[in-house]
Amino acid sequence: MSVLTVKNLSHGFGDRAIFHDVSFRLLKGEHIGLIGANGEGKSTFMNIITGKLMPDAGKVEWSKKVRVGYLDQHSVLERGMTMRDVLKSAFQYMFDMETEMNQMYDKMGEATPDQLEKMLEEVGIIQDTLTNNDFYTIDAKVEEIARGLGLDDVGLERDVTDLSGGQRTKVLLAKLLLEKPDILLLDEPTNYLDEQHIEWLKRYLQEYENAFILISHDIPFLNSVINLIYHMENQELNRYVGDYEHFKEVHEMKKQQLEAAYKRQQQEVAQLKDFVARNKARVSTRNMAMSRQKKLDKMDMIELAQEKPKPQFNFKEARTTSKLIFETKDLVIGYDEPLSRPLNLKMERGQKVALVGANGIGKTTLLKSILGLIKPVSGQVERGDYQEIGYFEQEAKDPDKTCIDEVWQDFPSFTQAEVRAALAKCGLTTKHIESKVVVLSGGEKAKVRLCKLINRETNILVLDEPTNHLDVDAKEELKRALKAYKGSILLISHEPEFYQDVATDVWNCESWTTKLV
Repeated sequence: MSVLTVKNLSHGFGDRAIFHDVSFRLLKGEHIGLIGANGEGKSTFMNIITGKLMPDAGKVEWSKKVRVGYLDQHSVLERGMTMRDVLKSAFQYMFDMETEMNQMYDKMGEATPDQLEKMLEEVGIIQDTLTNNDFYTIDAKVEEIARGLGLDDVGLERDVTDLSGGQRTKVLLAKLLLEKPDILLLDEPTNYLDEQHIEWLKRYLQEYENAFILISHDIPFLNSVINLIYHMENQELNRYVGDYEHFKEVHEMKKQQLEAAYKRQQQEVAQLKDFVARNKARVSTRNMAMSRQKKLDKMDMIELAQEKPKPQFNFKEARTTSKLIFETKDLVIGYDEPLSRPLNLKMERGQKVALVGANGIGKTTLLKSILGLIKPVSGQVERGDYQEIGYFEQEAKDPDKTCIDEVWQDFPSFTQAEVRAALAKCGLTTKHIESKVVVLSGGEKAKVRLCKLINRETNILVLDEPTNHLDVDAKEELKRALKAYKGSILLISHEPEFYQDVATDVWNCESWTTKLV
C-alpha cells in the first residue's frame, strides 16, 4: 500500500533547476536511503513532501491519517523549555485528547439520554486510544528513550537553549522517536551523534516496523538500516533495490552502458551527416540524402550527464613550527562550571590527534581553550612558536553574501577568476558559486569553509567535525588530503572509518570529563 505518492515534481531556485518531472512512491514498511552529492536537492525534497516548500509543478499525496515525523538539519528549540518539556510535547495530541475527554465528563450532568449515550461512546474510544498508546506510562517512556540517547546524563530539567549542537539533535531525535509516527523522515541524524548513540539509533531503525526515508552520508550506518536506495542526480530520482554497495555497482554499469550507446550513436550521426553533405547536391543521390536527413531529424539523441566537479583539497603548508605544539598545565575547561578535571596534555609537531567521546563533554570547549578563544576556569596553556593555525568550526554563521564575496573577504588579493577557480576546486559549480551562502545545503557551506582553509598557509589544522554534511566523494578527498598534510592536526570526529586512517593518536575525552557518560 502506497503511503506517499509524488507525481511529476519539478522545482528550482531562480535559474537553478533542482528536480525535473520526478516521481516517487513510498510503500508501507519500506526503509529508504535518499542519497546524492551535496546540493542535489535531498533536503529540498524533504521540505516539499512535508509541505514546508511548495513545488513549482507536480503533486504530493499522503494517504489519509498518516502521522509524519521529520528531523531536519535546522530545527530550532524554544528558550525556556526543559528537555523533559520538549520530550513530553511528543504526546501533545494525547494530552489534547485527555482534555477533550475531561470536558465531556463535565458536560455529562446536563446531557439528554441520547447525548449521554453518544458521549459515553466517544469517551470510550478516547480512553482506548490513550491506553493503547501507553498514555499512562509517558514518564517511563520519556526516561527510556532519554537513557538510550544519553540525555538523562545531561539532566532532563536543563533548558534546551543551553545545549550543544549534538545534544539539541539528540533531543529532537528523542522527541521524534517518542511520537512513533507512521513515517520517519531523517535528514542526516548521525551528524551530531557520537559513536555509542549512532549504534543505538542503528539498532532502533533496524527494528523499526514503519516506513522511513533517511538522508545520510555515513555509508556504514546507511547500509545497516535500509533496503532501498533512491539516488538523486541531474534533476532525476532513480530507485535501486538493495544497499549502497549494490547501488554503486548497478549505477556504474548503467553509466558505462549509456556511454557506450552514446559513442555508437555519435558514430552513426557522423556517418549520416557525412553522407548527407556529400550527396544532397547530386540529383541522382538527393533522395537517399533526404531520407538519411529524415532519419537524423527523428533520432532520439542520447545526452550524457555533465560530470560534476570532483573536490580537490590540497592544504597549503606554512614554515615548520617549533617542536612543541601545546602543553597544558592543570588546565580546567568550562564556562560557568568546570567541564574537566585538571588536564596535563602535550602535543608535538607532526602528531595528528583525534579527540573522541560522547557529545557535550567538552571537546569543542577544549579546542577553543587551547586556541585561546575562551578563558579556562583555571590552569594554563603553553603554545609553541611559528604557529599558523587553520580552524574549521562545527557551526558557522550563514552570511548573507555570495560564495565569491565570502572567499574574497578573506583573500582580497585574489582576482575574481582565482576565487572562482578556488571554489570550483572544492566541488562547487558555477550556479553554487554565484549563490548566497545562506541558500546552500549544509555540505556546500562546509565546502566554502574548506575553500578558505586550504587557500591559507597553515602548519596546524584544528578541525571540529569537518565531515558533517559532506558527501562521500568530499569525505574521501578530505581524508586523502589530511593523510598527505605534513603539518600537525587536532581533529574532533565521531566517524571511526574517517579518523582511524588519519590520526597518529586517539585521545578519549571521556577519561577526563566531569560529565557523566
